[in-house]
Amino acid sequence: MLNSEELLQVSYVEKLKEIVKKKENEMGRKLTCNVVTFGCQMNARDSEKLLGILKAAGFSETESEDADFVIFNTCTVRDNANQRVYGRLGALKPYKKKNPNMKIGLCGCMTQEPSVIEKLKKSYSFVDLIFGTHNIFCFAELLCKMYETDEQIIEIWESTDKIVENLPVDRKYSFKSGINIMFGCNNFCTYCIVPYVRGRERSRETFEIIEEIRNLVADGVSEVMLLGQNVNSYGKNLENKVTFPELLKMVEEIDGLERIRFMTSHPKDLSDDLIEVMKNSKKICTHIHLPLQSGSDRILKAMNRRYTKEDYLKLVDKIRAAIPDISITTDIIVGFPGETREDVLETIDVINKARFDNAFTFVYSKRTGTPAASMPDQVPEEEVKENFNLVLSAVQDMARKRTERFMGRTVKVLCEEKNEQDPSMMDGRMSHNTVVHFKGDESMIGKYFDVKLTEFHGFYYTGEII
Repeated sequence: MLNSEELLQVSYVEKLKEIVKKKENEMGRKLTCNVVTFGCQMNARDSEKLLGILKAAGFSETESEDADFVIFNTCTVRDNANQRVYGRLGALKPYKKKNPNMKIGLCGCMTQEPSVIEKLKKSYSFVDLIFGTHNIFCFAELLCKMYETDEQIIEIWESTDKIVENLPVDRKYSFKSGINIMFGCNNFCTYCIVPYVRGRERSRETFEIIEEIRNLVADGVSEVMLLGQNVNSYGKNLENKVTFPELLKMVEEIDGLERIRFMTSHPKDLSDDLIEVMKNSKKICTHIHLPLQSGSDRILKAMNRRYTKEDYLKLVDKIRAAIPDISITTDIIVGFPGETREDVLETIDVINKARFDNAFTFVYSKRTGTPAASMPDQVPEEEVKENFNLVLSAVQDMARKRTERFMGRTVKVLCEEKNEQDPSMMDGRMSHNTVVHFKGDESMIGKYFDVKLTEFHGFYYTGEII
């Protein structure tokens, strides 16, 4: 059943449909749209909602940015993400000159920064619609206002207590889907802008999540990924308290669902209950993403991560004792203010002891508005580059050693898409999140196959269907 806000937004979708139809008649063709996603999997899920509303209103999707409506769903975790968006916006200007009917939208984390809004007003006045992370569900309403007034619309909310999910969605994959289980973050790591642009933690009601997954399964979805900035915090603000492990048990009981993934888990509050649920589950994938960020206690404290190197390694040991074959991936930042070569060597020590299956390794990016941006001892670029290469080499060496353990095994693989380099091959993914290539065709997409892993290529495999 739709709540009052959902009913209101559905009415705006219908109104938008009329506006689009009128414009189609004027132009003598279908209106086209292009949704461009920057950033994380939560952004990817948000973009599916944006595209769902556009298609429900009558737009036809195109891969070209030379479209009647283009929207960039932005990320602002690192400064270079902002610079990329500015560059891409500039590239749209000639399209808009050529097509006076073209409209350009901008949303997502980047737009929650006041300095960004000022820059957009001053230098990118040709952008027609700007909104933030808290009112994405008002997309159809904002589009109606944009077309009706033919003026630049800027609506940025500082926060919201509303969770509005039951609106049109256009999923990228028919067989797997992300599910937002919570929004925002309360952790305030000193390098991170997310709590400021995504707001405080808000959990979705459990029954809404379960209902959404049931509906997805009925629509052909067999794998879901539960999404949150820190899924371990799920349920803390709900009146009827439900923990994340308890939610996982409920999701496990849904008939027809084959696989459950989730991200991200903060090491500070990953519970024994969660490990036990994963150990006993037949559906939760044998993979966990557990961001480390640094192996140095001094740097971890400066980052406000609220665990030590020893705490992290004990947690990894506990997880591996319960689930010996689990794949553990992580995030690592190199070049945080004050980081020395000794700190970097501590991080490499954790890489070797934790035996990560892979890691997303980033150079620290100063984010205006975060405590770390004004910290002394910002590390010189050349030193960061040297340290980054040391960490990356350690990550890659360990990833190869860990991934090689699967050689010769027969594993269950979900076929996801056609291989871009070789059209006779398909790409699939193991429960451990390792990619496997195998002979096949597009009729296999969305189905599971037993594949014998015959060739190891460092980070992925080729195999033969059994």
